Amino acid sequence: MEFEAKQIALLLGGKLIGDGSRTVNNVAPIESAGEHDLCFLTEAKYLPYLETTKGVVLVTENLLAGDCPSGEAGLSAKRSFSPKDGQVLIFVENARGAMGQLLQLVMKAMNPVKKGIEQPCFIAEGVAVPEDAYVGAFAYIGKNVHLGKGVQIYPQVYIGDNVTIGDNTILYSGVKIYYNCVIGKNCIIHSGAVIGADGFGFEPDANGINQKIPQIGNVIIEDDVEIGSNATIDRAMMGSTIVHTNAKLDNLTLVAHNVQVGASTFMCGQSGIAGSTKIGSHCILAGQVGVSGHIEIADNCVFGAQSGIHSSIRQAGTYQGYPAIDVMQWRRSTVGFKQLPDILKRLQALEKK
Repeated sequence: MEFEAKQIALLLGGKLIGDGSRTVNNVAPIESAGEHDLCFLTEAKYLPYLETTKGVVLVTENLLAGDCPSGEAGLSAKRSFSPKDGQVLIFVENARGAMGQLLQLVMKAMNPVKKGIEQPCFIAEGVAVPEDAYVGAFAYIGKNVHLGKGVQIYPQVYIGDNVTIGDNTILYSGVKIYYNCVIGKNCIIHSGAVIGADGFGFEPDANGINQKIPQIGNVIIEDDVEIGSNATIDRAMMGSTIVHTNAKLDNLTLVAHNVQVGASTFMCGQSGIAGSTKIGSHCILAGQVGVSGHIEIADNCVFGAQSGIHSSIRQAGTYQGYPAIDVMQWRRSTVGFKQLPDILKRLQALEKK
């Protein structure tokens, strides 16, 4: 695929500076972009590359002080920049978002929607497959499954009995969805994800033998949710484990039984939530964050990488550490921790005196 810079600017509603006839046929990071590559600039720390890159650059318009079309003071108010001869810049409100918009078009061209039923596969008697749906080879679809319009079920997907899959949802190869679970519309579930396995519920008997507590609930995934590879979402003991609308779960994340993940919340890689915890909406759990069970997290909370959350968080904010505390308090604490060896030496010297 090849586009001219002026076509890209028109599509994005951006302001073009430079040769609008320059063609683009690939995308690349700004530090390595060639003459016919499209790249983007949205953070001040990458500004030095703007002076050396050869690519066509999407630029967040308020990033360059005095040079942006809006005339607003940008993040780089102390930095002077003038476009060089031959440079092609496209100023947009959000360069990263604009690049994402373009990549959506590229992805659709590279990976067009499939239709039809490949063989061999198993589809239980009475299950209706919409005409515009796709079922890949070696997929298994159990009894009383309801498939929405335009669903994409890739090879080797397992769908248990009484499952509902909403319109235009994509299940990539190797996804496993246990019985009675509900998946909403426009969801994307990546390879290896397991939805609806038993929650981790055991109780020792009088002899100290761990007895399994049956997990008879289900999992509900609401609309526009994306779940990464090898993520696991356990079914509830009773009721439902729920991932609310527009939440995004990274690879290797764990949502335990009866958890609720709020709308538009992010869970980054290797983060996990123990049973019966409620996570608010618009939260961010960075990599390897661990959340204890039976607590509640307020809306709009951000937790830094490897934070441990042991008790309920009632107020929106940014938290870090183990146990998680206000991020500014945590930063001051880490400074003090680094000074402990010197403080101990001084203390020992004082004790000798």
